[in-house]
Amino acid sequence: MTSAPALAELREVCQPNAKLQSRNGEHWAGRLYMRRISLRTTRQLVRTRVTPDQLTWTMVVCGVASGFALLIPGLTGALLAAVLFQLFLLFDCVDGEVARWKGQNSATGIYVDRLGAYLADAALMIGAGFRAARGSSDLWVSVGLAAALGVVLLKASTDLVDVARARRGLPVADDEATRPRSAGLASARRLASAFKIHRITNGIEASLVLLAVAVVDLFMGSIEATRVTVLAIAVITWVMVVAHLASILSSSRLR
Repeated sequence: MTSAPALAELREVCQPNAKLQSRNGEHWAGRLYMRRISLRTTRQLVRTRVTPDQLTWTMVVCGVASGFALLIPGLTGALLAAVLFQLFLLFDCVDGEVARWKGQNSATGIYVDRLGAYLADAALMIGAGFRAARGSSDLWVSVGLAAALGVVLLKASTDLVDVARARRGLPVADDEATRPRSAGLASARRLASAFKIHRITNGIEASLVLLAVAVVDLFMGSIEATRVTVLAIAVITWVMVVAHLASILSSSRLR
């Protein structure tokens, strides 16, 4: 087995500033703490025969499993779901870092990575719906499914921008192109960004919120906090679907 590369050398190759500083290219949790953990994990993995694609599939399994974890009642299920989503984030960082170091970037890896993001977030929302429905009406399952569909549409509307630009022979849109040309929409976007409420539609944040409300439910002896949260996530998600679509159509991303 080869010796592990120096962290500084690994960081230079595996964590380029262009990606880490991009507003849409890096999750805040990655910048805050996970990239520090992932680099040390990558340092060991590049010495093995593991491939980036194998790591990406591991990421997918962790993300989808988080939704199933929510079927476990009580604090245990919520805690397991949150841990699995942290592992999802870890492998989401590690697969790309290993790919850059080994020079094994592939279209398959990118495709599975994006597919995994869809599946993980949707699975968590569906799991949350089943969790909220425990001992009550199956209507809560529908609320979870509605949240899952909204999350998928949010991600798809973003990815379809790249599809549309590619079919027109245009380069990938930069951060500047995402700004709405309408002053009103730009102000609304800044307001939403200030409160960060849109982050609840992301599985990483949602898993932590569901863990927090599971603690509340534990003390209350019910699952009312979970139900209110699932409903709130569904409503916010669909508001974001409409707002995101308006933002895309009013920006320069499709021009």
